[in-house]
Amino acid sequence: MSKIKYIVPALLLASSTAFADEALYKDLPGELSGLYLGASSEMFPSAYDDFKVADGDWKWCHSESYQGNPWRVTVTNELKRLVEGLSEAGINATFEISDSNGDVGQQINQIRTFIDRKCTVITSIVSSSTALNDAIKAAYDAGIPFITAAGAVTSPYAINVDSNYYRWGYDMIKAIAGTVGEDATIMMVEGLAGHPIVLQEKAGADAALAEHPGIKVARTVNGNWTANVTKSVLLQALATYPGQIDAVWTTGSESRTVAEAFKQAGRDAPLITGSITGDALGYWNENKDTYRFEGHGVLPHMTAQTLFRAAVRVLQGQAPKLNTLMVPLPVISGSDLAGMYESCMTPDAVSVFPVPATDPLPADQMDGYFNNPAPVPGWDYAKSPKACN
Repeated sequence: MSKIKYIVPALLLASSTAFADEALYKDLPGELSGLYLGASSEMFPSAYDDFKVADGDWKWCHSESYQGNPWRVTVTNELKRLVEGLSEAGINATFEISDSNGDVGQQINQIRTFIDRKCTVITSIVSSSTALNDAIKAAYDAGIPFITAAGAVTSPYAINVDSNYYRWGYDMIKAIAGTVGEDATIMMVEGLAGHPIVLQEKAGADAALAEHPGIKVARTVNGNWTANVTKSVLLQALATYPGQIDAVWTTGSESRTVAEAFKQAGRDAPLITGSITGDALGYWNENKDTYRFEGHGVLPHMTAQTLFRAAVRVLQGQAPKLNTLMVPLPVISGSDLAGMYESCMTPDAVSVFPVPATDPLPADQMDGYFNNPAPVPGWDYAKSPKACN
């Protein structure tokens, strides 16, 4: 695999978005503090400075808000694998999951059920940045840490393990401006409407668009981070906009679907941003002359692994320094695709996701987030599942 680059921190220009309190992250090691520049997540000091779980078996409960796409399913499967693997390190841990299928009220009820069942920890991909806060506080009051991934909450009683999605949305517009030009006409494909990540990504994109006023947004649609929805809404948008589209700013893992929609509509192939996937690499392998990609790796194995490691560290009393721990996103350009492609990757390989050759957040860097750092039991990045098993 070719060498994977990472986002180079740079202070963003002012916008209307309220940025994170610098006092909370300024004393982190340099490679970590740089990840917060421009971040729009609301952050707090950690509520788990003095927490350590009692000895005994662990009941690991995972609250999902949506399992309707392969990315989410892969996160769940990898998290389950890691939790169940704790037994090899002498910790007897069981794994339970709930899925609210996009219903915020249902997710709240499921979290409260987990509290009643006396879970040891609740991990979650949340449906709202604010609506779950009372349930999160109830978990905290019951002595149950609440750890999120792929979308932060505003509760001071949660630990968010996330990436700077504001910066991602910003950088993808920058990539379009630098690759296609300052007068590009683009379409924007957002994920689930109202999701915390979607709001952050769009805020970052809007800030970059303000710096590139020549870029025109022809249409904005919601693809729900789901292939068939993305294709459907794009085909509808293309049918109502006959003009040239130079690029598609998309925040999901559906770049192959985007390319197919343009081909089906008989339109010129645009530059596509987003997160690289196995099916996209398969499509690239068959369409090297037309498929153009500039994006990142918002990858499910990485998401599950950093969520798992942070949660275990909290349970072990390692005391996080703040409540939002940023994970760097690998930057992936068109020149990287050949090195990432594997033989099992076809245009139909929607459940295949590349796995970075190196840990995006190595243990020595993750240590910088904790006051009492220690190795995570049984953790070895070299044992990560391969894309083609």
